[in-house]
Amino acid sequence: MNIILHDLDLHLNFAPLSLTRPIGNLRMGIWTNDERWKLLVDKAQVSYATEEYLQEKFPLQVENDNFWINASVIPNLEIADKVTELKVGEALFVDDVFVAFRGQEFRLSNAKRIDESIEPFIHITERWHLYQKNEAVLCQDFECIKVHHDGFNCSETNTIIGPRENLFIDEGAIVEGAIINVSAGPVYVGPNAEIMEGSVIRGPLAMASHSVLKLSAKVYGATSMGPYCKVGGEVNNVVFQAYSNKGHDGFLGNSVIGEWCNIGADTNSSNLKNNYGSVKTYDFRSHQMEQTDVQFMGLFMGDHSKTGINTMLNTATVIGVSSTLFSAGFPPKYVPHFSWGGGKEDPVYEFDKAVESANNMMVRRSKEITPGDLRIFKALYPSDTNGSS
Repeated sequence: MNIILHDLDLHLNFAPLSLTRPIGNLRMGIWTNDERWKLLVDKAQVSYATEEYLQEKFPLQVENDNFWINASVIPNLEIADKVTELKVGEALFVDDVFVAFRGQEFRLSNAKRIDESIEPFIHITERWHLYQKNEAVLCQDFECIKVHHDGFNCSETNTIIGPRENLFIDEGAIVEGAIINVSAGPVYVGPNAEIMEGSVIRGPLAMASHSVLKLSAKVYGATSMGPYCKVGGEVNNVVFQAYSNKGHDGFLGNSVIGEWCNIGADTNSSNLKNNYGSVKTYDFRSHQMEQTDVQFMGLFMGDHSKTGINTMLNTATVIGVSSTLFSAGFPPKYVPHFSWGGGKEDPVYEFDKAVESANNMMVRRSKEITPGDLRIFKALYPSDTNGSS
């Protein structure tokens, strides 16, 4: 079955996270959507209809018979079953939201419309939905993983509060000397992940493979950690994509962190205005600050960005791709791509040095910059400067 996850013109709604990946590769809950479809549909082959500059790293594979799927719909078993039942020329809508179309080309104009009502139905359309709806997605994923796998016993050195069926320890995971409260939501500890002693956790929490909670970490749900992420200090309702580190003290709440990011010791991000009002945040469509109806909003950080020690961040701060913040005081609420320092007057990060820094971090995890990564970097790099640092 050839599945194509389509961005459907929502690409910029999820920026800066979606500037380096298609929507179908964004993580929330336990998995990314491409991982979900591979799990839910036997022998599924998944590719992406996304921005042209992303297609080298995330290719599109079109065959004679394709299932074009809305990448911003979070699938479950019922949705997967409805999609696989589609005939050529049919389009599935759930609660008036387009979900999938079957055909060689993506054409909805002459499609036979199939309307369904499915509960739960989770549809994300804004970047803050990644943390706002993370609890619902994580709980849905948790039930799915229990159907497909058996968990392992938890060490007696841990204190478990709540029903044991809400705790799933996967193969090779290490959990010792932790306090884990699963009364409010499930906790999933993935293959070879580790929770170090002294950590205090209130679910829901999802830890992907090889992720680590550092000594005495404090975690409130709903929080998700992608593969190889390291998290310490205090976090509350944060989604880490993959390969990113917040290894030290400092608070982060209601936030989404991209891949290959590093948050310096004692970095703190506000997630609530002093007047308890709704926040304004940077919009990548209008290129200006826009009012939202959201009260709690922390940090959105693009891939390969970093903060120095003791960095202070305002509510609803947005940091672009490959930026390094170390200037004194609060940086602007929007920090553009390839910023060197984070201040309004600071220079652009020299391109070759930015690539070198990114590659140095990746080599530590036995990976390296690919031609696809370079194309993305070049597409995002400011065109009106040569950069300096």
